[in-house]
Amino acid sequence: MVAKDFRKSAWQSLKGKWGVCVLASLIFDAIWGALSGLTYIGVGAVVMLIVMGPLTIGYSKIALNVARDKEVDLGMLFNGFSDFGRSLVLYITNQIFIALWALLFIVPGIIKSFAYSMSYYILLDDPNISANDARKKSIEMMKGNKWRLFCLQFSFIGWYMLCLLTFGILTFWVSPYMEIAKAKFYLSLLPEEERANSAVNDSSVIVDGDLNSDFSNNDDAFADSNIQMDDFKEDFDFSQDNDEFK
Repeated sequence: MVAKDFRKSAWQSLKGKWGVCVLASLIFDAIWGALSGLTYIGVGAVVMLIVMGPLTIGYSKIALNVARDKEVDLGMLFNGFSDFGRSLVLYITNQIFIALWALLFIVPGIIKSFAYSMSYYILLDDPNISANDARKKSIEMMKGNKWRLFCLQFSFIGWYMLCLLTFGILTFWVSPYMEIAKAKFYLSLLPEEERANSAVNDSSVIVDGDLNSDFSNNDDAFADSNIQMDDFKEDFDFSQDNDEFK
C-alpha cells in the first residue's frame, strides 16, 4: 500500500464518524493550545506534561477504533486517564528522547519522532506492555518504514495548504483524517491475525502503575536506538525511485 491507499481507506472508515472525530480534534487541539500558551508559567508546563499523555492515548484510541471500523464516542478522548501511569511515562520519555536527539541536529530528532510514532497504538493494543517496551517495539516496527510514513504524512500537504485558506478551520477535519490514515498504516504493519483483534475497544484496562519500572529501564535507550547511517539511508534515501508519494 502507498499513501493514496491509506488515505482512501481512512476516508471510507470516517463515513458516519466525522462528527465525533472533528469534535475530538477540536477539544484536543484547544487543550494543547491553551497549555502551550501557559508553558512560560511553570505550572502550565507541568500540567501539559501530566495531561497530554492521557489525551494523546485517548485521541489515538479514537483513531484506531475508526481505522478498525469500530464504534467511537467522544468520551474515548479521556479514556487515557484510566491508564494514567503508562500514558504519562510514554509521553514524557518520548518527548525527552526526541528533544535529546534533536540537540544533535534537527534531523535525528525527526527520525526519532517517526521511530516512536507507533508507540501509543502499541500501548493501546497491549494493556500489559510497559511504556518503555512500547517505545522499543515501535522502534523495531518502524525499521525500514519511516520513509513510508513520512511520504504518507507529506501527502497531506495539499490539505494543509487549504487549511491556510480557511484560517486553520479546516485543520479540525484534516487532523483526524491524517491520524486515522496513520492508524491504518500501523495496522498494515501488524500480523494479519492482530489487525482486527485488540484490547482497544475494551472498557477495562489493566494499568501498569509501577512508574519506576518504566523509567529505570531507559538507561540503555540510546544504545537500543542508535541512529545508524545504514538505517538512515534505508528509510530516507531520496535518490531511490519509489511511488510512495502517490
